[in-house]
Amino acid sequence: MLSRAVSPFVAVLAGIGLFSLMDALMKGASIAVGAYSALTIRSLIGLALAAPIWLATRPRRPAAATVRLHLLRGTVAAAMAFTFFWGIARLPLAEAIALSFVAPLVALYLAALLLGERIAKQAVIASLLGIVGVLIIAAARLKSGQVASDTGWGIAAVLASSMLYAWNLVLQRQQALLARPAEVAAFQNAVVGGVLALGSPWLLTVPQGDAWSWIVGAAVLAVAASMILAWGYARAEAQILVPLEYSGFLWACLFGWLFFRESVTQPTLAGAALIVLACWIAAPKKRPEQSAT
Repeated sequence: MLSRAVSPFVAVLAGIGLFSLMDALMKGASIAVGAYSALTIRSLIGLALAAPIWLATRPRRPAAATVRLHLLRGTVAAAMAFTFFWGIARLPLAEAIALSFVAPLVALYLAALLLGERIAKQAVIASLLGIVGVLIIAAARLKSGQVASDTGWGIAAVLASSMLYAWNLVLQRQQALLARPAEVAAFQNAVVGGVLALGSPWLLTVPQGDAWSWIVGAAVLAVAASMILAWGYARAEAQILVPLEYSGFLWACLFGWLFFRESVTQPTLAGAALIVLACWIAAPKKRPEQSAT
């Protein structure tokens, strides 16, 4: 029983780790060819990877309501991803992830509004602790005065993305209850790629050299993470899993340092400690009431 309760928790943590590595690769690709081109090509490669996996399961045709949800989430994800990758090309990776952490708190209340979930005191406490950790890091950044000319635009883009991400988290829960992971990954990449491709005659830049490896690697990670998260969100309530988004900051610290030599300061470590505590508080201690097989 405990294993079944913990499995969604572990799956979501792993999915967030893969997505964080994907973010690092996409930051490099966005710097090289721009966020639009990197995201459009990544989505199309992701579709080529995910569609055969889905078709191999001999799926039934999705119901009309499920297709509408796929289209809605894919459109939201296209705007969310573009603004985020545009922003992280102008900010340190860990700080961009920190700014995005307003999303899980918003998503908790969207889950109550749209999914009818009851917000537990434990989930609220976990989210607030995570926000405090982020504020510690943000305050240290502002006090340092290390602000580049386009930092403001990067911050605005990441904050806009975080609002869309909050909605995306709720849609992800709805989608996971109606479709299997392979279907979710296939439609997600198809819709995101299709929406963005509309502007390709005017905006697309063809990658050169190493940029291709960044984008292909990001596509593989995005498909894998999407399927893992869909599996986890089908087996536990959003309010249990949403605070785990804070663990992405720890991954961002690691990958930001490995790929871009972005330093981690003492305030960053203090904030990260609170984020870890928030994730521990959010961890399920019993079998979730809602599950899917």
